[in-house]
Amino acid sequence: MVWWSPLSLLRDALRGQRARQQDLRHLVSNLPYEGLEKRKQPNRYLPGNAIKTTKYTPLFFIPMNLYEQFHRLANIYFVGLAILNFVPVVNAFQPEVALIPICVILSLTALKDAWEDFRRYQSDKKLNNMPCFVYSRKDKQFMERCWKDVRVGDFLKVLCNEIVPADLLLLHTSDANSVCHIETANLDGEMNLKERRAVAGVCITEPDFEPESFNSIVVCEKPNNNLNHFKCYVEKADKEKVGAGIESLLLRGCTVRNTDHAVGFVVYAGHETKSMLNNNGPRYKRSKLERKLNVDVIFCVILLLAMCLVGALGHYYWRQTLPGVPPYLVPDSNGHLDGPGLSAFYMFFSMIILLQVLIPISLYVSIELVKIGQIFFIMNDLDLYDEEADSRIQCKALNITEDLGQIDYIFSDKTGTLTENKMVFRRCSIVATEYPHKENAIRLAVIDEPDTEEEVIFNQQPQPPQPGWSVAAEDSGSKGRQHQHGSRHKSKFAGNAQSNVAFSSPLETEVIPDRKLLRRVSIAERSSSSQKIDPYLDFFLALAICNTVVVSMATGRRRRTHEYTSPVQSSNPLDNFSNLLKRAGSVRNMFASKAERDRTFSDNSFKEEDGFNPSPKVDDSGVVPSRGGEQPSTVCYEAESPDEAALVYAAKAYGFTLLSRTPDSVTVRLPSGQNLVFEVLDTLSFDYNRKRMSVLVRHPVTKEFVLYSKGADYAIMELLGAPYAEHLSGNQRDIVADTQYHLDCYGKEGLRTLCFTKKVVSAKDYEDWRVSRLRAKAAIDGREQLITDTAVQLETNLTLLGATGIEDRLQDNVPDTIVALREAGIKVWVLTGDKPETAVNIGYACRLLEDEDLVINMSCKNKIACTSILDCTLEEVRRYENDPANVDTTPDISLVIDGRTLAMVLSPDLQGRFVELAKRCRSVLCCRVTPLQKSVVVKLIRENLGVMALAVGDGANDVNMIQAADIGIGISGQEGMQAVMASDFAISRFKHLKKLLLVHGHWCYTRLANMIIYFFFKNLANVNLLFWYQFYCGFTAATMTDYWLLIFFNLFFTSVPPIMFGIMDKDVSAEVLLGVPELYRTGQGAGVYRFSTFWINMLDGFYQSLICFFIPYLAYQGSDIDVFTFGTPLNAVSLFTILLHLSIEIKAWTFVHWITMLGSVALYLIMTLLFTSCVTCNSYWTLQNQMRDPVFYLVCILTAVVALLPRYVFHVMRNSIAPTPIVQARHLDQLDPSTRDEWIKEWRGFRGGGAVKASKLSTPPSPVLDATPQSPTNSDFLVNEITLESMHM
Repeated sequence: MVWWSPLSLLRDALRGQRARQQDLRHLVSNLPYEGLEKRKQPNRYLPGNAIKTTKYTPLFFIPMNLYEQFHRLANIYFVGLAILNFVPVVNAFQPEVALIPICVILSLTALKDAWEDFRRYQSDKKLNNMPCFVYSRKDKQFMERCWKDVRVGDFLKVLCNEIVPADLLLLHTSDANSVCHIETANLDGEMNLKERRAVAGVCITEPDFEPESFNSIVVCEKPNNNLNHFKCYVEKADKEKVGAGIESLLLRGCTVRNTDHAVGFVVYAGHETKSMLNNNGPRYKRSKLERKLNVDVIFCVILLLAMCLVGALGHYYWRQTLPGVPPYLVPDSNGHLDGPGLSAFYMFFSMIILLQVLIPISLYVSIELVKIGQIFFIMNDLDLYDEEADSRIQCKALNITEDLGQIDYIFSDKTGTLTENKMVFRRCSIVATEYPHKENAIRLAVIDEPDTEEEVIFNQQPQPPQPGWSVAAEDSGSKGRQHQHGSRHKSKFAGNAQSNVAFSSPLETEVIPDRKLLRRVSIAERSSSSQKIDPYLDFFLALAICNTVVVSMATGRRRRTHEYTSPVQSSNPLDNFSNLLKRAGSVRNMFASKAERDRTFSDNSFKEEDGFNPSPKVDDSGVVPSRGGEQPSTVCYEAESPDEAALVYAAKAYGFTLLSRTPDSVTVRLPSGQNLVFEVLDTLSFDYNRKRMSVLVRHPVTKEFVLYSKGADYAIMELLGAPYAEHLSGNQRDIVADTQYHLDCYGKEGLRTLCFTKKVVSAKDYEDWRVSRLRAKAAIDGREQLITDTAVQLETNLTLLGATGIEDRLQDNVPDTIVALREAGIKVWVLTGDKPETAVNIGYACRLLEDEDLVINMSCKNKIACTSILDCTLEEVRRYENDPANVDTTPDISLVIDGRTLAMVLSPDLQGRFVELAKRCRSVLCCRVTPLQKSVVVKLIRENLGVMALAVGDGANDVNMIQAADIGIGISGQEGMQAVMASDFAISRFKHLKKLLLVHGHWCYTRLANMIIYFFFKNLANVNLLFWYQFYCGFTAATMTDYWLLIFFNLFFTSVPPIMFGIMDKDVSAEVLLGVPELYRTGQGAGVYRFSTFWINMLDGFYQSLICFFIPYLAYQGSDIDVFTFGTPLNAVSLFTILLHLSIEIKAWTFVHWITMLGSVALYLIMTLLFTSCVTCNSYWTLQNQMRDPVFYLVCILTAVVALLPRYVFHVMRNSIAPTPIVQARHLDQLDPSTRDEWIKEWRGFRGGGAVKASKLSTPPSPVLDATPQSPTNSDFLVNEITLESMHM
């Protein structure tokens, strides 16, 4: 055994700490050092792969748990009082008894923590002992080891469908193209496959990788939690550096798919892996109600000190007035008796011990139990269950449920949150010629056909004034057709039934080509030279190539969900969809229970197989001959975004089928059946700064270096060179202007737009650029910026091919939800990256913007103009408010602002004016905003207005916004689960927000607020009995009740009813809360839990305690009963009064309420009878004797009536003379359902809210305060404008 000196151990520890904190790590293979002791291992300072998520150890559990519990000041307070009670000169009652309440609370919390930690231990043990394959130099093969035995520098082999044990640098795969597909659902929830490629030039022992031949050094950055970035390079023996990034990193927790095996080098292990660094555990948030509660606890402490001071002064005065030393004041062993002053000082602390219950020790535990009960009911609400996605609401933050009832502002994303995020290809423009795709519009109209006339359809397609082309012409062909009947709900089920990958429902995948465009493509392809110059072919090649779509074959792709396969396939997409609608009713039968799905699998329902992209055989010309037996319909696409999927399927509809994709090539089948294999030279990925992506390929026919790009119109148009104009003449030359006009029209329709371009790069320019690109990829410092700079360097002088318009449909009931939230007093903001025209159209479609709104449209080019317009707008709004004619009116103002202007108004000198304008707006629509701007806006409004903010989104770009709000809600939609994992609550549809806030939010807040107020009242009313008794016992901290009964009173007798009150009470039914959204306003601002409400209840507690003390005192005055006999009716009367007080506050009685109420009384009587039957207790047989005396019953009844009469009369008078909205709503609940619904309907019609009407959502005319001198096209959708023009713009 090797002995190490303490100094050596300390020195080694310091070296290890320095090694772990270095910005760059130099890692080498462990194989040459296999079998050597640890101190000779090169990577010994880096942690192993074993993980430990437990907080405690068996030896130190008690001290560590107590230390953690004592972070709560209330626990320190009660432990301090219990210890103080052991001091003889100040103890109020038996010291052991004082320990019982705090010991019970600490023990229950410790048991809960121990159980949670034991479950974490079991999970860690299972994970650490999972098997994996590690290469052994001794055995010359991969040997099975446990995950916990893996170290940095090891070589691991991961088989198909296995989980990656550590972060691996991918060196070799079984795929001929060195590609490995992974599924990252365990990390970010995304189900689509992602492609990873091995580091180029490292694996030199083909076809099998020999780890012992690896003699390179891996240089990587120190661990971080960024899942999307990784900086690394491999330095070979000849000093050549090969750059590697996230595209070559297999993250721990990912699952290998569609690949036989992959071999990687461990760069991070255990707690340093990116997945573990992102595992921060549950986030703790303090609710607004909890912050108010802490303030009131301080008030209670002040009140307690005041009462104790009164007791101390009273004791001093009582001692001073004594003529001598009474016999019951016993001196100490030395015969010394403390003086009045010192005795009063001691009595101050004794009174604190006696009256300590004024601070509710059980309140915090009760609040936690109530919140758990509330969450149980929220999660089991069937209205919040999404049958289509088979998902229910998730409550991830257990301590802020009541904040759902106090929301003032909602900040929402648009795509995937308000819309379906199911992209449908609608229109395209190619070299300034617009193709409306009328046939495809007819197919989409079939999907929207309702079952009944009453069903409301929200179609985003507006009917603007006729520009150069008309949407009305597209719809005219469908007016006289005979509709097929099938609800949208059923069609969704059908779509999902046939979809086994993301973005692959028939709604998205089936595109009916435009006949005119189809003829034009056929003509272009028949031309022998068209492949070189024809823009139509280039346009569809760009659609098929410029993306990151993963391709697999239907026979080998991974299948996750039940699939319905039709025995007969029609070649007509419209026929397929019609048949699908007919079968929609039977599709429901496939959705069995989860347990049944897990047990039963059929050959065509669930498969987990491998699929590969076979490398096609290419002839010398780069063209692959077509194979007659192969059908393009067998190709399966897995896209990272729905936009890419829609574009690839659109290209496929015109015969340009994406067949395969490898790191080095892309194969596309032309309409003629000929396959073109493009060599992929580089991919310039999308980022939020460039707003575009590009693919650089070598054309197989022309051998040219071609750069295909796609992106937002404003990001592409500024990079254009000369378009396809050299062979055109006349009006056709102005391609850019015409295409921009088409884009503007698409935006007014609410379509998402993309521009496509092409650039031919010379061989010399490519070689120069390639050197810069490789240098950027191999860099460590500033690598992202260098890579972006190289992309920007190449993306210049682009040639415009065309543009596309993709429809993203609104989710069901979004307009109704937004209207209800707005009526509830909640201001709704939508923050989107879409262009203003698209965002405004969707704003009107979802009723964020209304016909009668005064719309302020702000779009500025410089800060001077922005400042001027902001000041003018504020002046106009203030002038309207100060006009005597508008005293009782409030204008419905809406603000539309773009990202560039938003960046200006967020500057420190304009923030105040922007906030002042924004708080006067009913709704705000922010366009072209970045993820960072979203979070900045949320923080700005929260901090400056002091309001409760809720943020809702569905994608990774919404995470910052969600985390910046008081409550973050993630929508589990099409873009993975990043937003869900960062949120406090997760829902599947935006419409669920309506019931979550208006019903559950209202209930949670009112229940908890009323329960907390009742808790303070209850404790004060009970403890004041002891305080009033001090006036008759010389303020000596004596009690008239046994100590055990005092402890049991709050711990058992009166603890369960308020908890049930906080969980199950309903002041108003869900139907009325949804029908009258204005009731939600009762929780906003100060809400139910007000400063005045708290003190009124405290005063009521003083009054009721006076009655409960002095009526029994007067009833037994002059009798010869002992002090405990006098205390027994006090206890009983106090219990009955406190429970009857709660019965007045309960709005909806249930069986549980009756059980807890009667059970509390029965428990008190049984335990008191048993306790007083004990010979050793002070109050022996007192209750038994009292229950034989009629005076006892008379005192109980009279005291309870007199104590509760003022509160009862107050409730009756207030509800009769000036009923609150809640009381009026409760009157509605008493009506029969049909009468109630009719009343709500009439009231909504009178108020003007009304039901959301079905309509073709053309943008309605509205008064607009336009802060931008716009082009004439803006008047198409903004009329009756009030224009503020600035000469600075």
